[in-house]
Order: sequence, then structure tokens, then C-alpha cells
Amino acid sequence: MTAFKVIASLALLVTVSACTNFLEIPVETPLEPKLDISGFQRILIAGFIVGGTEDVDTNLETARLLRSQLRTNTDLEVIDADVIELLAAAEEQADFVLDRDTETRGREGSEPDDSENPDAEAEDAQLSEEDLEAYEHIFSDASYWRQLGEEYQNPLIVTGTIHFAPYERSGMVGREREVYDSFGRRRVVPTRTYRERRGYVLSPKFIFIDGGTGATLYTERHREEILYDARQNTPALSSYFELMDRLLPSFLGTLRNESIRGTRVLLR
Repeated sequence: MTAFKVIASLALLVTVSACTNFLEIPVETPLEPKLDISGFQRILIAGFIVGGTEDVDTNLETARLLRSQLRTNTDLEVIDADVIELLAAAEEQADFVLDRDTETRGREGSEPDDSENPDAEAEDAQLSEEDLEAYEHIFSDASYWRQLGEEYQNPLIVTGTIHFAPYERSGMVGREREVYDSFGRRRVVPTRTYRERRGYVLSPKFIFIDGGTGATLYTERHREEILYDARQNTPALSSYFELMDRLLPSFLGTLRNESIRGTRVLLR
């Protein structure tokens, strides 16, 4: 009886194996956009409050890049308009100027002599991420954005802050090293070495505003960094575009339907 069961099981296994085919079916999972833009036909990249290095005009370059991406990837009409210098607009609106030289004079009781340090003025012009927060009051001024929206038929307005600055970090870095034994056989050995690396960090904050009401609809923050060997000389503009490429999918996902593509395996 036992032998019969074994033979029957083997026969069933052979039959199942012979009849089993694997079929891969493509599957798409739709993702809803983070922001409902069904009420808008037009979009305005107004401009950004920027800080960090002045090697790249991040206000102008970001506006150009986002406009290009929106024309290619959305059905919205992208408005061509001069980019607003929001830093100056925020200062004028609040009737103040962030002047760290004045703070220094107040602490030391004397006026600093920039002639002894020609780079001092350039360093003072580089606003930190914390400095940018002092200007963010302009984003909550609904009347300002409503007035701007009236000029362009109440579009969806994109604005925010962008900080792009040099960045460096040192430490132990893992790498693989090829070694050969006495017989000439090659093998890869993991090693750790101390390296100095330099690059850039990009921290944008995108704010989406209803041009009809001036109200903020959605805010999205990002932070991306890229590091190179300290001996490598990479232009700031190249690093900026490389970092923006990383976060563009998330930015576009705020405005359009997307889907995750994959496969499902079926047996038959």
C-alpha cells in the first residue's frame, strides 16, 4: 500500500510539473497626485528666496528647469514671466534688511573694515538656511499672492526657498581592492580608507499657492547632497542639476497622476 502511495505521488508530481507554466503579467498601480489641480489651467513659477553660494543663480535656474519639466510632463499652461526677486520683495514688504554687519558692529562697538578682508562682503551675502526663515513671512501674505494671481488669471503659483551651498565631510569610506595571490588568482577584498570629500547640499522648499485666494495649498521639503573626492573639481552648476534631477520626480508627483510599474507571476 505504501509503495502504491509513493508511485501515485510521483505520478501526480510529474503531471503537475508538466502542466505548469509561468506567466508574467505587467501590473501598474496608480498613484494619486499629492495636490488636486483640477481647478487650474495655468501655472506660474513666481520665484524663490535663495541662499548659499552665489556661484549659481538658483532662483533663475530653478524657474527655468521647473518650467521646462512642467511643459513636458503636465497639461498645464506654463506662464512665461520674469522671475521675482523674492528676497528683495520680502525685505520691502516687512521694511527690514537682514544685516549681519550691523549686528557685528553692535556687539563689538566698532565698524568692521572689509578692506582688510576682500572676501568678507561675499561671505556675508551667503544666507544660511536659518537666515532664509526670517523672510518666509511673505508666503503667508495672502493679499500679496492674490494680487500677483490677478495679473495672470489666477494660476497655481509655485514659490518657496532654495538653499544651495558647498558641503564637505571626511571619514572612513568602504571600497573594494583587487589582490592577486602567488598563483595569479584575482580576488576582491573590501577595505576602508580615510577620505576627504567635498560637494554640495541642496535644500529646496516648494510652496504651492492658489493665485485666486492667495492661500497656501501644499508645502514640500527636500534635502539632497552629493560628495566627490576632494581632489575632483566639479562645477557648482553641474552639481546643482544633478541634485535637482533626484527630486524632480517628487515635485512632478505633486501635480500629476503617476503609476508604479511591476510584474506579477501566475501559474497555469
